[in-house]
Amino acid sequence: MLEVIKTLVNKKFTVLTASGDHAILAVLKHLKNKINTVLIQDQGGWLTYRDYAKKQKLTVVELKTDYGIIELKDLEQKAGDKSALLVNSLTGYCAEQPMNEIYEICKTKKCLLINDASGSIGTENAKIGDIILGSFGKDKPVNLHYGGFIATDEEITLEGQFDETKCEALEKELTILKGKLNTWNKTTNKIKQDLATFDIIHRNKNGINVIVKFNNEQEKQQLIDYCNKNNYEYTLCPRYIRVMENAVSIEVKKS
Repeated sequence: MLEVIKTLVNKKFTVLTASGDHAILAVLKHLKNKINTVLIQDQGGWLTYRDYAKKQKLTVVELKTDYGIIELKDLEQKAGDKSALLVNSLTGYCAEQPMNEIYEICKTKKCLLINDASGSIGTENAKIGDIILGSFGKDKPVNLHYGGFIATDEEITLEGQFDETKCEALEKELTILKGKLNTWNKTTNKIKQDLATFDIIHRNKNGINVIVKFNNEQEKQQLIDYCNKNNYEYTLCPRYIRVMENAVSIEVKKS
């Protein structure tokens, strides 16, 4: 099982944790004497990025984004050798970050790259970074409703506190991941075709949610009616973990 995770994220060492939040907190605790700043995206990230960095007395700096996709010039200006970028590599679960370009900038600037691969696991984006972490929580691609992981190339001692009775169920989730991603891809493509006349955020990028902007109450209701008709769960934006825009996020990963 650990070997499967190592392969999915292309790292030598893996530690299982009680949750994705435990993984984030453990990594920031581990790094707090090496860095003084954590860079985060201004939208499309996770709720605890900012709070956990501040708990470790680290300065938090937001990066400009295009609806969650990091603006590379801003990263280049703000990254430094005492900083770490903590990024959701599938921003808002709707679009892939340009992780190769991000990694090259971080290497040049000697900025650590922490890749939250909760949404991107099973894709190439989950393999890019100095530290890879993620969640197996409810409605994640690996939908164990429990647990998370940290993966690195250098062995580090962290208390995982993972409930080993969950290992069999985790192994099963990892086995069905590829098929699940393929099914979601077909669904997101269908939704984008159905809603082709609407303003779809990152229309041409791969993701497992579809986020659609609305300009007025009529468009908003049309999108809600579409979701209800097709039994798609949805959430309304602006929301930091999706986009800071008037939009309906169609939660394919929950449907």
